[in-house]
Amino acid sequence: MNEKDIYLCAINNIQSGTCSEDCAFCTQAVRHKASISRYDTKTTEQIVAQALTAKANKAVGYCLVSSKATLDDTMLEFLCQTATQIKSVVDINLIACNGMANLSQLKQLKKHGFDSYNHNIETAQNFYPKVCTTHSWSERYDTCQRVKLAGLKLCSGGIFGLGESHKDRVDMVSSLKELCPDSCAINFYHPNEALSIKSNNMSKDEAYDMIRYIKNELTDTKKIMIAGGREYMFGDSQYELFDHGANSIVIGDYLTTSGEEVSKEIRSLESLGYNIKRSCD
Repeated sequence: MNEKDIYLCAINNIQSGTCSEDCAFCTQAVRHKASISRYDTKTTEQIVAQALTAKANKAVGYCLVSSKATLDDTMLEFLCQTATQIKSVVDINLIACNGMANLSQLKQLKKHGFDSYNHNIETAQNFYPKVCTTHSWSERYDTCQRVKLAGLKLCSGGIFGLGESHKDRVDMVSSLKELCPDSCAINFYHPNEALSIKSNNMSKDEAYDMIRYIKNELTDTKKIMIAGGREYMFGDSQYELFDHGANSIVIGDYLTTSGEEVSKEIRSLESLGYNIKRSCD
């Protein structure tokens, strides 16, 4: 792979702001009462149309995200039906991100057209109880293991800047190394006035160093993807992240925060000489 080759991924927040968990870093939790757009599940027609847009915007991955801690049977049925329709009209790596799931559910997603499952371990096991008490870190880790057993590609990562120590960061990467994900999603905390974590405790230089560290540790991971908080963390120097080991980014909007305008971002990337890959190699 050429060092200028990069991958783009689009996410679709198909259900917003309906989560009952208490994750201190997440505005989707109802209890935080954050000022975000809240809605129940989008229609299949909307999601299929947005898949076509993602493909037109050179995304090789398209991730359907729901705002619940666990995947229930109603959402599972909807996702399976929607995946079948998406795959009938567009060739794209289809990713589910729908919380903790059992092996049977994950196998059903695979059967109906999903290629990958995204489930982040978020942070180190020892630090996790400080940012979430309504479910355990082990439940998240176990779901990641089941993803691979189901024959799906695993996308897993975490979020930096929650108040964790350097040791916590290293411990999280060690856990990711055990999981050996096909792709690793790296997020950076974006403070919101409704959340109890008031600031991001990671500097830009620390972030660059961590991307490089992850790249060096996860030697079998094909994609190091920078996702939420990219613009917040790196500002005008955000594309320098490719010089530090990343080879993928999320384009467009995130779950509850806005991203760069897509056509502008693509022009910027191409003007810098990056080759946007059109398939997952």
